[in-house]
Amino acid sequence: MKQELTPLFTGLVEHIKRNPVQFHIPGHKKGFGIEPEFRNFIGENALSMDLINIAPLDDLHHPEGIIKEAQELAAEAFGADHTFFSVQGTSGAIMAMIMAVVGPHDKIIVPRNVHKSVMAAIVFSGATPVFVHPEVDHEFGISHGISPGAVKRALEEHPDAKAVLVINPTYFGVCCHLRQIVDIAHSYGVPVLVDEAHGAHIHFHERLPLSSMQAGADMAATSVHKLGGSMTQSSILNVKEGLVNVDRVRAVLSMLTTTSTSYLLMASLDAARKQLATRGRELLEKTIGLADYLREEINKIPPLRCMGKEILGSGAVHDLDPTKLTICVKDLGISGHDAEKYLREAHNIEVELSDLYNVLCIITFGDTKREADLLIEALKDMVKTFLPQAAKKDVQVLLPEIPKLALSPREAFYAETEAVPFEKSAGRISAEFVMVYPPGIPIFIPGEMITEENLYYIQKNMEAGLPVQGPEDRELKWLRVIKE
Repeated sequence: MKQELTPLFTGLVEHIKRNPVQFHIPGHKKGFGIEPEFRNFIGENALSMDLINIAPLDDLHHPEGIIKEAQELAAEAFGADHTFFSVQGTSGAIMAMIMAVVGPHDKIIVPRNVHKSVMAAIVFSGATPVFVHPEVDHEFGISHGISPGAVKRALEEHPDAKAVLVINPTYFGVCCHLRQIVDIAHSYGVPVLVDEAHGAHIHFHERLPLSSMQAGADMAATSVHKLGGSMTQSSILNVKEGLVNVDRVRAVLSMLTTTSTSYLLMASLDAARKQLATRGRELLEKTIGLADYLREEINKIPPLRCMGKEILGSGAVHDLDPTKLTICVKDLGISGHDAEKYLREAHNIEVELSDLYNVLCIITFGDTKREADLLIEALKDMVKTFLPQAAKKDVQVLLPEIPKLALSPREAFYAETEAVPFEKSAGRISAEFVMVYPPGIPIFIPGEMITEENLYYIQKNMEAGLPVQGPEDRELKWLRVIKE
């Protein structure tokens, strides 16, 4: 197939040039009916592409024309048998992926550090999660991947499991030995589903970790908008035939997808695929070089430390995406949130996320050495600002423990509940999600026992100013638990 083509984007542009009279939604009618200040800022081209699924433009729910062609080109580019566009972000693709293979009471093996969308899909499907403990990095205070051995043990103990879900890469760019995990799961006849939200680019350069499709996974939900160059909220679901019913995947996706699909988002997916397929290696070569330069320079600014391949060595920490810069600031005597705030207020720099100990910066082919040097100088200034008081602080690395699952997430979510004071909730069963977002990994999910240790961890995140989300009570004075 000709990867330089963009059937969907080109088809939309040709339709816009014909300038048909529109007696259909959206009501702003090519932008003429929208608020003028907004129109002037967004521009006429973007608003003219905000269209609907009229016959010439195909329909994402039943593609037969330009959307079908665009998805087929994406499948070839990503090494899949089928690729489905998602305008519900990767969260929507993840939920469809899970709900296509498990139903009520089915077991699914998952790492405990999954994104909240995975747990939402488990609640909706009624499946039972079998949690696998991820490897923990006590130096950086983060969770990594899961090991092939842990997956094998889980399958031996739960041979009736219907699927294995893996995060690859993690938010911080760490990859497990995915190919081994795939081989193990397939030996049990079990499909492997991958949350590949942070790996849209890795398929297109040999220095990057193996992509899900390269490793032989059965499905992968991939955020093209995060690191592949498309617009926010646009993602894809890659599928390989064999252990997965593709027709069911298609049906579940349609159930979860809005009927008012955004052509602007889908066109950006088409264009991003073209760029990755035709110029991805060239662009990523520069990106990796820039990230390597940054990592080297940051590690020359003690006491900062930028995570690199020195952490590798196990099946759970098998490879690393070098374009992710995890910068540990704990030896500077500040939290990651303090560092994020300083970089914003003193240098007008925004990072991807911060936690208690780190800030995360992502490097893409949209960056140049100019931005890299601005970050280096800002980090040097930050060290000069905080280092004199760093020795006065003793930083203890905290990580949430994995609570006991007392009820299935679905049972807990729909059970009769009551609100109890936060400080008196230990020992009760949570009826809601509690997480820090980003990265969106739940500290508690519905059905888990609330522990004193994790309440303390939540308090520390709140004291640091980090965004604790999920509970009904945004001030976290009380939590919703299963009624006794």
